[in-house]
Amino acid sequence: MHKPRLLVVAGPTASGKTAVSVELALRANGEVVSADSMQVYRGMDILTAMPTAAEMRGVVHHMLAVASPSDKCSAAAYREQALACIKGILSRGKLPIVCGGTGLYINALTRTLGFAAQGNEEVRAEFMHIAEGPDGRARLHAMLAEVDPASAARLHPNDVRRVVRALEIHRLTGRTQTEQAALDAQRGEGPFAERIYALDWPREALYERINHRVDAMLADGLVDEVRRLMQNEAAFSTAAQAIGYKEIAAALRGEQTLDEAVETLKQATRNYAKRQLTWFRRDARVHWVPAQGRTAAQIAEAIWRDFETART
Repeated sequence: MHKPRLLVVAGPTASGKTAVSVELALRANGEVVSADSMQVYRGMDILTAMPTAAEMRGVVHHMLAVASPSDKCSAAAYREQALACIKGILSRGKLPIVCGGTGLYINALTRTLGFAAQGNEEVRAEFMHIAEGPDGRARLHAMLAEVDPASAARLHPNDVRRVVRALEIHRLTGRTQTEQAALDAQRGEGPFAERIYALDWPREALYERINHRVDAMLADGLVDEVRRLMQNEAAFSTAAQAIGYKEIAAALRGEQTLDEAVETLKQATRNYAKRQLTWFRRDARVHWVPAQGRTAAQIAEAIWRDFETART
């Protein structure tokens, strides 16, 4: 059976994915589907580096600001909505271009639906109840460290949703999150003939881009956005998972200076980029595209040539 083609632009934060995806869409008569676990939420535009109208350049984008921060967007929920978007794009005779750095969301679209995109509401509620109790986050993180030290090492205690997710997976399967993800990856091919590209930067150049990104977010009003989110209790648990929230919130509470918070934020973002790189480098489907010294248009042209060649 002929599978529809899907072009995926992935890579770490601040690598230039948005600009490259827009260039590709302009060349290929395409529309962009975001695969970013934080950009699905409304009211967090600066915190999540949501692309602006100017950056989109008239290209239709999907799966941006589609959920309230008080809601939860699981990988399964994302898959359902994003697949509907892709179906619509294909029906219009256009090319769907998935753009994002959330590897779980990309896998949810391009692989068969494994356990990592599912779950159990009762088990999740049990762990969330623990998190909401006295010293709950620390207790929950300690529980994870006992059964899945690797996940505990990479997850901050404040990242309650992901800590709960790792515990949920272990409770239901007896496996660590890494072990279960490896099994899910073997479940077979997904619904598309996807070709995945990741933007490759030398480490120091990427870190410099991250630093500039953080400075630009501050200039755009990051502090005011975090102050507003702090006043919204319903949005707290989601906003707190976005890199930048807890750092700026600490400064607003007087726990550290803004300069200290900014340096902490830059380091946290660099660490996140490392985790993204580790994820994508484990995926044998990914084609790495050198980005340094090339414009977004030049990178897009190289990707497009390869994508078209792969068709034949």
